Amino acid sequence: MKIDGNRKQDRATELVLSYYAAFNRGDWEGMLALLADDVIHDPNEGGREVGREAFAAFLGRMNASYREQLRDIVVLATLDGNRAAAEYVVHGQYLHTDAGLPEAHGQAYVLPGGAFFDIRGERIARVTNYYNLQDWIRQVGD
Repeated sequence: MKIDGNRKQDRATELVLSYYAAFNRGDWEGMLALLADDVIHDPNEGGREVGREAFAAFLGRMNASYREQLRDIVVLATLDGNRAAAEYVVHGQYLHTDAGLPEAHGQAYVLPGGAFFDIRGERIARVTNYYNLQDWIRQVGD
C-alpha cells in the first residue's frame, strides 16, 4: 500500500512528537530507539557528533547537569516526511556545572528553542538544535 504525502507528513510529525515525549519522560532509551544508527547530531554551539552511541553519551552529559521539560511544542514537517522542524520552550534547572559554563547551583531558566530533523526510514537521521546561549547564560549567571 502506498502512503500518500499527507500520511508521510503526519508520520514525521508523530515521530518528532514521540521523540520529545520520551525526552520529557526522561526515557533516554525511548529517544535512542527513534534514531537511525548513524544519526547526525549538531548540538547548539558544539561540534557535530555521529552515531547513536555519541548521542547517548551526549544525553548522559546533559542528564548530569540539567533537568528540563519542553513545553508548547510545535512541529512542522514536509509533505514527503523527510524533514521536520520543531519550536518549543525549555523550562529547566541547572543542577551541576557544565564545562566552560557558569557555576550551577539550581538556577531555573525558561528559554525558547528549536530543532531541525532529517527523517529516513521511519527514524530520525539528523537533529540540529538551537537556542540562544547568551540568553541562557544571562538567566543562570550570578
